[in-house]
Amino acid sequence: MSNVPVAVVTGSNKGIGFAIVRALCKQFPGDVYLTARDPGRGQEAVAKLQEEGLRALFHQLDIDDLQSIRALRDFLKEKYGGLNVLVNNAGIAFKVHDTTPFAVQAEVTLKTNFFGTRNVCTELLPLVKPYGRVVNVSSMASSSALGGCSRELQQKFRSDTITEDELVELMTKFVEDTKKTVHEKEGWPNTAYGVSKIGVTVLSRIQARMLNEKRKGDHILLNACCPGWVRTDMAGPKATKSPDEGAETPVYLALLPSDADGPHGQFLSNKTVRTW
Repeated sequence: MSNVPVAVVTGSNKGIGFAIVRALCKQFPGDVYLTARDPGRGQEAVAKLQEEGLRALFHQLDIDDLQSIRALRDFLKEKYGGLNVLVNNAGIAFKVHDTTPFAVQAEVTLKTNFFGTRNVCTELLPLVKPYGRVVNVSSMASSSALGGCSRELQQKFRSDTITEDELVELMTKFVEDTKKTVHEKEGWPNTAYGVSKIGVTVLSRIQARMLNEKRKGDHILLNACCPGWVRTDMAGPKATKSPDEGAETPVYLALLPSDADGPHGQFLSNKTVRTW
């Protein structure tokens, strides 16, 4: 079985994730796994694609649950001997008018969007085969949040030498600072979602650097991207893009041809590299 290419999209039973799976079913020459926390919803989504004549497979995945991530890792290792395409799409956002205390929003949002995504990468990146493609779905909110950080924080987040441990320390500090209600004084912007996506974008830059150092000859390309403002449960009905349009940039990065040597370690929107 291990000669069949395999693609995995996290958080893909609806919204942009679902649209990414749909596009990969049409274009990726192998097995495509739709994942969801809730197996019922995941199977429903697979059935919906089936009605369109598309074949997706389902595997349960809750990125907040290390055991769930490791179960997927073991499954991929055993059945395919690794992984060819990983799209880290799973994420959450509180609504603008949500009355949940900011410190709680910060903790919950970073737990999934940053720490959950990081755990998936820790477990699955070692499985990525040569010429593999990894896409971390970030957001333009990461750029605007970066602009709202103090100069000192901006320098850290733009650094080409920041380590994963240092990034984890900063993300943890943000959550702690919100609990003490000193986050603004400490130079943070007032957006938990934005900070969580700074984490994802910077993590991607670090991971790309590590791939260059440890697996240079494997031609793996890893990038972060912004799908745009997409009509989903998260962004609401007023957003400008359909989910299929939102899937375009992540899918473009997931299917970069094997002779491509970039983009790598970049942040893209509308298939274009953006300055970080």
